Amino acid sequence: MNIALPDGSVNELAAGATVADVAASIGAGLAKAALAGKVDGTLVDLTATVTDGATVEIITAKSPEALHIMRHSCAHIMAEAVQELYPGTQIAFGPATDDGYFYDFELPNNISSDDFGAIEKKMAEIVKADEPFVREVVSIDEAKKIFADQRFKLEHIDDLTDQEISIYRHGSFVDLCAGPHVPSAGKIGAFKMMKLAGAYWRGDATREQLQRLYGTAFFKKSELEEYLHNLEEAEKRDHRRIGREMDIFMMRDEAPGFPFFLPNGMILKNTLLDYWREIHKKAGYVEISTPMIMNKQLWQTSGHWDHYKDNMYSTVIDEEEYCVKPMNCPGGVLVYASKPHSYRDLPIRAGEIGLVHRHEMKGALHGLFRVRCFNQDDAHLFVRPDQLTEEIVGVVKLIDSVYQQFGFTYHVELSTRPEDSMGSDEDWEAAEAGLKTALEELGMEYEVNEGDGAFYGPKIDFHLTDSLGRTWQCGTVQLDFQMPQNFDLEYTDADGSKKRPVMLHRVCYGSVERFIGILIEHYAGKFPVWLAPMQVKVLPVSEKSRDYAHKVADAIEAAGIRVVVDNRDEKIGYKIREARSIDRVPYMVIVGEKEAEEGTISVRDRTNETHPSTIEDFCAKVREEIRTRA
Repeated sequence: MNIALPDGSVNELAAGATVADVAASIGAGLAKAALAGKVDGTLVDLTATVTDGATVEIITAKSPEALHIMRHSCAHIMAEAVQELYPGTQIAFGPATDDGYFYDFELPNNISSDDFGAIEKKMAEIVKADEPFVREVVSIDEAKKIFADQRFKLEHIDDLTDQEISIYRHGSFVDLCAGPHVPSAGKIGAFKMMKLAGAYWRGDATREQLQRLYGTAFFKKSELEEYLHNLEEAEKRDHRRIGREMDIFMMRDEAPGFPFFLPNGMILKNTLLDYWREIHKKAGYVEISTPMIMNKQLWQTSGHWDHYKDNMYSTVIDEEEYCVKPMNCPGGVLVYASKPHSYRDLPIRAGEIGLVHRHEMKGALHGLFRVRCFNQDDAHLFVRPDQLTEEIVGVVKLIDSVYQQFGFTYHVELSTRPEDSMGSDEDWEAAEAGLKTALEELGMEYEVNEGDGAFYGPKIDFHLTDSLGRTWQCGTVQLDFQMPQNFDLEYTDADGSKKRPVMLHRVCYGSVERFIGILIEHYAGKFPVWLAPMQVKVLPVSEKSRDYAHKVADAIEAAGIRVVVDNRDEKIGYKIREARSIDRVPYMVIVGEKEAEEGTISVRDRTNETHPSTIEDFCAKVREEIRTRA
């Protein structure tokens, strides 16, 4: 039989050949490196047989899918170790995740992190034995016999509709599993137990509470060490801690998920919004503001009620149901619909910093990253079909300029039609084609994220990479044929006929609050001068230089620079350490009797080097940094 390879070549193999045989036919080196395969786009084990005409790709440690497969196998190894160490353990689900894996267990006695060492030791023994992962296909009845002593598995089997299901064995361990897995335990690299958490069986709070064990794994020890280092660094950069230390924001039990911005936080927030307004004005946007509360009928017309009502807050006013807006777009639509438009008016680019509210589960709340109210830097563009590509290109370039300003790199995903969607196949095909055309015109590489579009249209998502290599989905461009149709939006074309505009939804920051949280961690609180809530801190060496310190601060403030004087009766070394590690101020100005006599200042920047300067020269330097947003 003939097997097609990714490079277009064809290999001839005997009938019944496996993926491993395909790898061997290509070369001994590939056969040794092979971990799994992809047959006609589906991931499979090396032992899977291939059929005539199939396209086969060999998965090695360098393949994008490899790490997930290896972590899935490592999860089984962890579960095997736990069952051996704690007889009578009931196992639940155990998937791989983006950063590792977990397994849920009901143990005879709860364990703690003190037990991680014993589990890791047992896992190392299992890996060293290098036994194979073996896939079996069994009937429902056979599966029930195999898992007769595992009640969670029996319950899961009862919910399965397939007559035959796959299981995987490894040593003494067996679990229901679709696979694939690495060929044997010896292919697993460096691993580590990470944490414990509670989890309800099937996520149901009325069911058994289980222990969830998290771990992670990498092919190389150096990769694991780098990951652990980044985790440690991320902990140091936790925006909740830094936000508290720098008086940026706070959270209160009286308002869970609703952030309070403190004076320093408002400076940071308003500076971001000032920048946003400046670049949008230059790009031809106008700014609008729409009500926070609008009646239920509006949200039914927009489609949000049918697709989003579980995340919406509502109230009754004058015996009519109203909703607190979870999104700004219906308000933007009403602004467009408020008067007639000609083809000459389009495109209309309307921006809005709108406060939205969305119900999130209390357990999901996390600082500024997951909140129940936030400002969204929306813009809604109403365009003619012939303007569509140009406008999408313009939006992408604007978003790109924002991320460059903050030193973010990013990758782009095209998210396509979800199952829960509205509109015709034709509209969705046209919308997806429109976004693809714009991305191709830009020469921008992108990944396709199947089924992750908004319910009203496909979108381009921007995933930022921060200073620790973590990714954050922030910016988005969404193409919408549905809402203009639902609200019967029109414009008069050149020939006098009525036409329907296309609507673009887009954000740069996304959630302003979340973006602030990302920036805090990205910069570790050490914001560039233009963003820093406190740009300069003046530190008098002693009481004798305090009056001069205030004169210096007055001059700096008069130059339009944010400045604070540390008046406390503390030693200068303590003041310097606090300004550096708590306030994280870009510049310290240190003044003593010598500086007071000479009318000069000593400036310390983030390099911790101190150098003399005049007040005028220092102010000119800082003002230039602010002006250029350096």
